[in-house]
Amino acid sequence: MDKKEYSLIEETLFHEKLQNGLDVYLLPRPQMSKTYAIFSTNYGSIDRTFVPIGESEEITVPDGIAHFLEHKLFEKKDRDVFADFGKQGASANAYTSFTKTAYLFSATSNIEENVETLLDFVQDPYFSEQSVEKEKGIIGQEIKMYDDQPDWQSFMGTLRSLFKETPVNIDIAGTVESISEITKDDLYTCYNTFYHPENMTFFIAGNFDPDSMMTLIKENQNKKQFSKLEEIQRNYPEEPVEVAEKEITLNMPVSVAKCTVGIKESYKELSGDDFVKKDLLQDMIISYYFSKSGQFYEQLYQENIIDSSFYFETNLDKNYGYSIIGGNSDNPDQFVEKIKELLLSTQSHEIAEEDFERMKRKKIGQLLRSMNSLENIASKFIHYNTVAVDYFELIPFIQKLTVKDANEFLKDWISDDRLGVSKIIAG
Repeated sequence: MDKKEYSLIEETLFHEKLQNGLDVYLLPRPQMSKTYAIFSTNYGSIDRTFVPIGESEEITVPDGIAHFLEHKLFEKKDRDVFADFGKQGASANAYTSFTKTAYLFSATSNIEENVETLLDFVQDPYFSEQSVEKEKGIIGQEIKMYDDQPDWQSFMGTLRSLFKETPVNIDIAGTVESISEITKDDLYTCYNTFYHPENMTFFIAGNFDPDSMMTLIKENQNKKQFSKLEEIQRNYPEEPVEVAEKEITLNMPVSVAKCTVGIKESYKELSGDDFVKKDLLQDMIISYYFSKSGQFYEQLYQENIIDSSFYFETNLDKNYGYSIIGGNSDNPDQFVEKIKELLLSTQSHEIAEEDFERMKRKKIGQLLRSMNSLENIASKFIHYNTVAVDYFELIPFIQKLTVKDANEFLKDWISDDRLGVSKIIAG
């Protein structure tokens, strides 16, 4: 078991790659009462076209199947796994994103029993034709609920405006029509391809002994048989530089229009230093301009273009990236025009060195505060680990960034052909 100490943040991380390929990371925090564990697979909703393990022909599965599979793993032939966790005093959950699926629990007692339960239920799939048909109705209701939520439709409208080919423009849950096509065999195909230990990561943080925990996990995995994993062949479509549509408008029963301007930040695969540099600068620069202390925020507020609903977010993943600036607006056309004007004006801006040093300190402060949360540490660690980045090395990376890096990023940050708009208006 490897041990790595991070003196700057006073953390110690243990890691071992098990014989079956599973990466196990242990972050002991004996001063905490709670323990949080996450078991994640490098498989999300955009992994829709691939060559199944043991086969040679590429297939495309129905949209929403990764999310469907996440739901079905909790249901076994004789029980619901949520009840198992409940009896052991744990709170369990799961989520599917565009690029990963994760299963998790938090607890203050019975940690070893809950770790065994987490590993065992994820690695013991049970799908029947009857239960699959039943789940279609449940997830169909969930999809319809999101179809009626203006905020979600605004978000997905922005992604559809930005991305033409990358499946990030498709709802993670799919559609009622697409999930109706899912079969028991489809679920087993996806499970057998993507749920091999070598494509998975186990991370646990909290109050436990690392030696005992690693022994427990090893013994659990040694009881199970896994064939050697072939390389997973995924096919992601080539994405153009420019946006798919300049503007998408959707009519919904809203009292005030919702409007977002999206920036197509990335359209190709990134990893390692290239990823983390773009990830950090993208976040720091949009915050520099649009946070409440930012250059643009006060101007927008004084001109009554924004109100308390105003927000911005940014995200970079292994093969796509976006930023979104949005809010409610009585005049969505004016909102779009002004946001675009301000974004395009950054092409001639230059960030001063003292401002960039302040941006760095702010980002480091945010990271340190976020490390108080075990949930945040676990999800962020998994996220960055997927793209070969050590989450606990982000602060030293920030410290090495220069104002030259920021201004070089700024030169190419915005172009009109990478800006997309989503509007939700009454109708």
